[in-house]
Amino acid sequence: MDVGVVLQCDPPAMQTVELAKQAEAAGFSHVWTFDSHVLWQEPFVIYSKILADTERVIVGPMVTNPGTRDWTVTASLFATLNEMYGNRTVCGIGRGDSAVRVLGSRPTTLAELRECVQVIRELGNGREVHLRDRDLRFAWAPDSRLEVWVAAYGPKALALTGEVGDGYILQLADPDIAAWMIKAVRDAAEKAGRDPAAIKFCVAAPAYVGDDLEHQREQTRWFGGMVGNHIADIVERYGSDGAVPTALTDYIKGRKGYDYAEHGRAGNPHTDFVPDEIIDRFCVLGPVEQHLQRLNELKELGVDQFAVYLQHDAKESTLRAYGEQIIPALS
Repeated sequence: MDVGVVLQCDPPAMQTVELAKQAEAAGFSHVWTFDSHVLWQEPFVIYSKILADTERVIVGPMVTNPGTRDWTVTASLFATLNEMYGNRTVCGIGRGDSAVRVLGSRPTTLAELRECVQVIRELGNGREVHLRDRDLRFAWAPDSRLEVWVAAYGPKALALTGEVGDGYILQLADPDIAAWMIKAVRDAAEKAGRDPAAIKFCVAAPAYVGDDLEHQREQTRWFGGMVGNHIADIVERYGSDGAVPTALTDYIKGRKGYDYAEHGRAGNPHTDFVPDEIIDRFCVLGPVEQHLQRLNELKELGVDQFAVYLQHDAKESTLRAYGEQIIPALS
């Protein structure tokens, strides 16, 4: 199992680059970042510096969306980085959350997401696409290679992932829910005539190595609020009668609102509705042994990568613990 890291693009940008360098030195395979250009700095600028200062890690957004950039611009960004640094990018993408909501917009439709995935992937792999009555291709990028991994929770989004995604991103680390979601993606892939084994599976969640569980919970409670935004959309669309596991729909009943100014931050005051049980299920907390137990459970389900959300007050010590003890044990 690969282990990646997910960073926010908080200023100063060079601090993000430094954490990426530490992650590579510790054995992490991927460096992901949030992509929400009003709340944080522009990630693609930072990717270029990360790639210049490292040799091996793959970079990409967790996740971008179809709404904040023209799709051809997004594809060109990836293809340019690939030409400069040797095909070390991956595109994580979803319908959009903070990046569009802070602009007063809503997440895009699944139909738009489907078309966007195909456009970015084809252009990012040097192939031709037909878009807006035009045949387009990056003649300057014949050797670019790009995978597109789709983030999803709802049944139709999971089906879309199985039909068109190179990978699937699940942003929570509960093995029971992961098993349910992975099966839905695999079933959709098989129904579409694709090889389910060809899809890569990434589970992403906050991980905090330490012994003070109460403090760790308070540092990662924000994550339940972030996931709750997506689940609230699903409940609005499908109701709460089994479209997704009840463990997801039940806990958001106490949700009263959300302030995107605190999105993805430890101490977010709008996540009081998230119970400790959900934090323990969604995140990976505690000493090294508990991390290894959870990650091995996910590995048994077919998860190819665990991506550590590093938004808490023990970033460097958690990186070290993963590098020295957890990543070697997973090899």
